[in-house]
Amino acid sequence: MSHARFGFIVGKTVAGAVGRNLVKRRLRALAREVLAQHPSGFDLVVRAQAGAAELDWNRLREEFLATAENALTKVFE
Repeated sequence: MSHARFGFIVGKTVAGAVGRNLVKRRLRALAREVLAQHPSGFDLVVRAQAGAAELDWNRLREEFLATAENALTKVFE
């Protein structure tokens, strides 16, 4: 695999349609940050939990980047 891919699961328990789309847009933006640091090939599936739509940008960013770094560290060890 030569490139990285992200998949996002944002169910109806997260928010209504507008809130789910907001969460997906934010997660895609955060995924681009991770790709800039880790361009090698991997697949990562992210499932947004209920309440993700209520998080502000900074909190969502902190949690996403910490979780992604933790997962990628385990994969590439």
